[in-house]
Amino acid sequence: MSIARSAWLSALAAFEAAARQQNFAHAAAELHLTASAVSHQVRKLESLLGVTLFKRHARGVSLTPAGRMLADAAGNALADLDGIFGALRPRSDVVRIRIATLHSFAHSWLLPRLGDFTRQHPDIRLSVETDIALARFDDDGPDLAIRHGPGQWPDMSAQHLLDETLFPVASPDLPGVQEVGEAGDIARLPLIADMARQGWRDWFSAAGHRGVRLADMHTFVDSTDALQAAVCGLGATLARERIVAPWLADGRLVRLPGPVLPGRFAYYLVHPAHRRLSEPAALFARWLHERARENA
Repeated sequence: MSIARSAWLSALAAFEAAARQQNFAHAAAELHLTASAVSHQVRKLESLLGVTLFKRHARGVSLTPAGRMLADAAGNALADLDGIFGALRPRSDVVRIRIATLHSFAHSWLLPRLGDFTRQHPDIRLSVETDIALARFDDDGPDLAIRHGPGQWPDMSAQHLLDETLFPVASPDLPGVQEVGEAGDIARLPLIADMARQGWRDWFSAAGHRGVRLADMHTFVDSTDALQAAVCGLGATLARERIVAPWLADGRLVRLPGPVLPGRFAYYLVHPAHRRLSEPAALFARWLHERARENA
């Protein structure tokens, strides 16, 4: 037969403190109870369970094997609950900013620079949310978003951050990549695509190869996955300047011959036009514009 929680919850708290302190008086002081009240709660728990949890002796108390088993479980459970209570309880000394953006931009451009912001503002905590869908700015939505697009969204204030360019890249170990001497040779390589609105046909047209025949491609929703697929040797991919930088810097990918294609879209800092940014969010926005100007 199970025991109702209301019958043992308070007794378990008294037992856990006594087990940790190995002393009823010290446990009582911690719980703001009397030693006799702690002893009563422990005896109540022993009666409910039908086991002896403590050995009582002149110098104090010590746990029995059954008591040690329960003490370990109770200590872990109460520590977990303390952590959850702390996470749920709002803290007046913590300021949090919620930022929504694409995973590819967060991974390759934003995260490598965020240490600078946290060093300048150690009291601000950031929540970075990544999704391919546009962020919804309702009551539970983010403070601001970094979007890749045309720069005009209904009811949104959009401030330009960065333009984008596209060019082909591949692993230096991809078979056939050493034989690529000009843009047209790339069509003979296996190609990788992402779900962006500008792709290989746009680039080949800019390179002067209109109507080039392209084989079916491996396709990835996220640009970082397409880049990693290229690293793994699945083929060449059309990379975005702001996203590919870490892969080029460490040599996992190399640029291939051909033109740089101006991006049809750019990156914008976005928030609802009717809502004034909080001071912490405005600080982040100013910092973001400074970093963007350094990388324009």
